[in-house]
Amino acid sequence: MQEIKTVVTPVDFSDNAKMIADSATYVAGKFGAELHLIFVVQNFEDYSGFFVPPVNLPSLEQELQDSAQHKMEEFAESCRATATAAGVSTLRHKVIVGDVAEEILQYAEDVKSGLIVMGTHGYKGLERIMFGSVADKVVKSACCPVMTINPYRKGCQKNKE
Repeated sequence: MQEIKTVVTPVDFSDNAKMIADSATYVAGKFGAELHLIFVVQNFEDYSGFFVPPVNLPSLEQELQDSAQHKMEEFAESCRATATAAGVSTLRHKVIVGDVAEEILQYAEDVKSGLIVMGTHGYKGLERIMFGSVADKVVKSACCPVMTINPYRKGCQKNKE
């Protein structure tokens, strides 16, 4: 098994994102690895044929990227103290535009990630039906091991005797 020097963690800024990031921070700290937090802004091209947006698309995409960048900077800052305390060597963050699963996979490959830590749940409802599970695609195609965390399970119950 390859040495884990870099851990990549996709975040979606949902209520569970901090818990997933904290778990990734803990793991990265145990390996003394860098932690890369990434957020992927879904391409509007993926929705073509489903709806016609009434606004200027390039302007809207730029606004989404700018907003995501601002949220990512705040999110990464909220993780910095925990990362330092856990022994994470470096905390990086990046916003990417494209297909969510493909961009996660490409980023992990580009940074030679030793591990991807991600939540099992992100999109819900119609979006999940149309585009499939991001975690499923990443697990099946990743260049490195993937640790998935179900944010809705609060731990296993011990068997009662």
